[in-house]
Amino acid sequence: MIRAVALDIGETLVRDDRYWGAWADWLGVSCHTLSALVGAVVAQGRDNADALRLLRPGIDVDAEYRAREAAGRGERLDAGDLYDDVVPALAALRGAGVRVVVAGNQTRKAGALLRNLDLPADVIATSGEWGCAKPSPEFFAQVTAAARALPGETLYVGDHPVNDVYPAAAYGLLTAHLRRGPWGHFWADDPEVRAAAHYSVRSLAELVGIVTASG
Repeated sequence: MIRAVALDIGETLVRDDRYWGAWADWLGVSCHTLSALVGAVVAQGRDNADALRLLRPGIDVDAEYRAREAAGRGERLDAGDLYDDVVPALAALRGAGVRVVVAGNQTRKAGALLRNLDLPADVIATSGEWGCAKPSPEFFAQVTAAARALPGETLYVGDHPVNDVYPAAAYGLLTAHLRRGPWGHFWADDPEVRAAAHYSVRSLAELVGIVTASG
């Protein structure tokens, strides 16, 4: 039985358009250019920040992030950044009696911004707040603790094979690969991803049926 559902953030709950657009503006390139580079690193299975490193070799991404914040051009997040199915799906999951955890590789500020949206979730946390990031086992240990359920009773939902599906499955969690965003679409039909994921979904609305069937 699935007692808890934990969800990734970027391109699972939140569109990354604003995120990449802000970086493109900061680095002085067009959104098209940066999007093309993001696509290239997706296809190669690389870290998404490598798109920034291709634009500016040797860039210190953390230092540039702090510079953006200092210049008043830092992270922004509001309800308009959410995918349309997020609030209804999370509310339905809670209505089905499962604990809902939101946890992804984001900054401390992103965690605060998400909590300000009053999402129907029991826990909202980020790697910046936990001090560990995906794909480390420590991150999924934190997910399991937040879920208050055994790994085999917890479903982790995400779009990224290397950060979400593979490490969550290795930790013993159930996994759902979401066909959403660049990583979700590009890797959705990969045989290794299909084999590693317990479920493959196109919408968060499908999760309630999965939870119900598990009981």
